[in-house]
Amino acid sequence: MQQNLRHTLGYRLGHLARRWRQAVDEALKTLDLTEATWRPLLHLSHLGEAVRQKDLAESMGLDGSSLVRLLDTLEERGLIRREDGRDRRCRLVTLTPDGRRLMERTRQVVAALEEDMLRRLDEGDVAQLVHLLERIHIPQNHRQAP
Repeated sequence: MQQNLRHTLGYRLGHLARRWRQAVDEALKTLDLTEATWRPLLHLSHLGEAVRQKDLAESMGLDGSSLVRLLDTLEERGLIRREDGRDRRCRLVTLTPDGRRLMERTRQVVAALEEDMLRRLDEGDVAQLVHLLERIHIPQNHRQAP
């Protein structure tokens, strides 16, 4: 039975991730955000001030050209600002004050969803879950050996 559980873990994690994104998307509609717009804002808020576009794309698992289109939309809405870095080939992305305020409201909505999702777990269960997920974290550039 233990071996069978190992073979269903990826499916279960994928299913949970899809359900989570659906719940977040639905809740963030009230803030006029979609997955395409809340994900870059969330990554920016986690990465800190003045993030290189290249680093943001890598964090999100996107190619640079896909990210540029998303950033164009966010910049038009006044949520981010792009500036040339010290190296002109490097564009830095920062949240504007409006973007920071929106991210604070987004965090509140997401925190409420997390509380609901984890309500059947006690603090020890949550700590163990986080610990186990960190232990099985797969680096983005991971390649399976032939």
